[in-house]
Amino acid sequence: MSGFTNLELEIVGHTAVVTLANPPANTWTCASLAALTRLIEELNANRDVYSLVITGQGEKFFSAGADLNVFADGDKVLAREMARRFGEAMEALSRFRGVSIAALNGYAMGGGLECALACDIRIAEEQAQLALPEAAVGLLPCAGGTQNLPWLVGEGWAKRMILCGERVDAATALRIGLVEEVVAKGAAKAAALALAAKVDRQSPSSVAACKRLIQGARLQPPANWLPVERELFIDLFDTEDQREGVNAFLSKRAAQWKNQ
Repeated sequence: MSGFTNLELEIVGHTAVVTLANPPANTWTCASLAALTRLIEELNANRDVYSLVITGQGEKFFSAGADLNVFADGDKVLAREMARRFGEAMEALSRFRGVSIAALNGYAMGGGLECALACDIRIAEEQAQLALPEAAVGLLPCAGGTQNLPWLVGEGWAKRMILCGERVDAATALRIGLVEEVVAKGAAKAAALALAAKVDRQSPSSVAACKRLIQGARLQPPANWLPVERELFIDLFDTEDQREGVNAFLSKRAAQWKNQ
């Protein structure tokens, strides 16, 4: 895998580590958003990848979102293209079949925070700052922020952050459920990799099915998913991982997953 604009990719065991690399603030461009969409597609096709860690280059920024210079002249054609690219990239990230973990090594603003919101789990360093400040410049979050943020933190805090422009620090983010863990400065990537190592012990087939069920409740009431849950349970018996997992447990050995 190569040629992903402003994205650095490293495979560590069964984990893909993606570093947002567009200094100084790791901002998104049309090209890098298209690259992320394509990268997620390729990772989904790689059966040896079970998890994904996303972090930012440097010590200050995870990502500051889009470069506002792009929108300075009010070009609606370019704005529509950026919005489309943002939506495609973050929806692709949300649909990644494995476990995605955002390692927030600094400021996560606007589209940077929306990238973190599209991940399954967020780990923030203690100095991180999180915000969706778009309304302060006459815009709005267009990559899932208005939908994903209230799902995590509730309508009240979502309105404080989006409508009032309130920025939260890592401790507040942990308290309101915006992140799942806070670690020392410089430790987010290592903590994310340690959590990803736990994913290695889980059946990739089971993880994909469970993730579909968990996220499905955002779109339909849980009652609609209960019969699907039972059917997906039965469907796992068509996989090699199901047989391997049960027999490994009974044999008191570590399972050797094939993601099949």
